[in-house]
Amino acid sequence: MNAEIAQTACPHAGRDDRKSARIAAANLAPQAGSRVVGSFALGRDVLRSPKVRQAGAHADDTNITNPDEVSFFFLDGDLHRKRRAAVAGLFTPKTIVTRHHVVMHRTMDQLVARLREGKPLPLDELSFQMAVDVTAEIVGLTDSDSNANLARRVKAVLDSSLDRRPGWLGNLIFNAKMLLRVGRFYRNDMAPAIAARRKQPRDDVISFMVSENYSRKAMIMECLSYGGAGMMTTREFIVMAAWHLFDKPDLRDRYLTGGEADQSAILEEILRLEPVASMLHRRAVEPQPGVMEDGEVLCVSIREANVDEAITGPCPFELDPDRAKRMKVVGPYMSFGDGPHRCPGAQVALHETRIFLDRMFRLPGIRLVSEPKIIWNSFIQGYELRGALVACDPA
Repeated sequence: MNAEIAQTACPHAGRDDRKSARIAAANLAPQAGSRVVGSFALGRDVLRSPKVRQAGAHADDTNITNPDEVSFFFLDGDLHRKRRAAVAGLFTPKTIVTRHHVVMHRTMDQLVARLREGKPLPLDELSFQMAVDVTAEIVGLTDSDSNANLARRVKAVLDSSLDRRPGWLGNLIFNAKMLLRVGRFYRNDMAPAIAARRKQPRDDVISFMVSENYSRKAMIMECLSYGGAGMMTTREFIVMAAWHLFDKPDLRDRYLTGGEADQSAILEEILRLEPVASMLHRRAVEPQPGVMEDGEVLCVSIREANVDEAITGPCPFELDPDRAKRMKVVGPYMSFGDGPHRCPGAQVALHETRIFLDRMFRLPGIRLVSEPKIIWNSFIQGYELRGALVACDPA
């Protein structure tokens, strides 16, 4: 049935609702020597295969000879499964609704109060605060002097990790910045949380690491991995989704009048068109006939897979919230990856975004004062959105 739909001509030929397509096309850089996979079906086979291991800049630069010193994000096989299973309960639908929603609404109460003062505020800073607060609850970073200071320190570390210049001087500056900022983050945010969990464990990542006697280095690596995965990507997606809703009044009205399922469908379709992560690399450790050769590095292009008409049907570049239901696809296509390394916090991110936008767009007079500027981060091979200002009528 999907193939039949895919063969139907698009009645809106030439329409493209993607905002990040042009900058991605100009800057995407798969790993040298890799084979790009744009087919949704083949990409899914690669990501689900037990015969591959992670590849790409982050994975290739990670020393896994001592797995106890490596975040589970970079492990494969049984080690990855066991470590992931240990914290899986933090991402269940029940936990999201009964526990994380409390944090999301508490943060939105604070952000709404700031917006009701009537001054234009940076949308990426508001969305980052939401992402930091929720991730901090999951990880266990809840004993800092303030959530705002935690957000600033995390941002400083993550920004440093992306600002590496070539050459010995670049490495020297990079190492100095990282040492200073990671030390500040550990001293003010991690150390108090670890001390608290030693006295009274909770259901969070730091409590698990304490119980397993993780080293300081391993704890820092794990916390920063959650920070990169849970904070940076969610920040960008909230801004991107808001931009689409500001630009499309009919879609915004549907978002505000529809139920949770309709809101989720809208967000998942936006994410299909505008995936924050653009590509995933895998290295074959065994041949798989028709899929890959031994030792081959494959680059699964999320952007191409998400517009593969064999799975999307006609008009793949249009924002159509009814597409997934019509095509009988569950979730936002390949935007959170697939297989054993599929993003564990996918549903958390969608709930954060849904609640953030629902609360913000119900504010009287909410408006986009200035549109975001799209910039490309070559290190993570993804877009960033900066400079968007939002304001509403003062209370």
